[in-house]
Amino acid sequence: MDHDHETGRVRGVPYSSRDAALGKFKDRAGVLGRAAAYVEGNVWKPKLVARGVYLLPS
Repeated sequence: MDHDHETGRVRGVPYSSRDAALGKFKDRAGVLGRAAAYVEGNVWKPKLVARGVYLLPS
């Protein structure tokens, strides 16, 4: 069973590849969110902060 390591709450029955991937993130939602942004292509896009001024990701 896949479960929350802090609360012990069961999240569901995992598929082996998905469970292995989730295990790499060690239940850290922020890390998983950054990985999703990377896959979606949002990580390296500069952000417009003022006309003609862009903030590049660090």
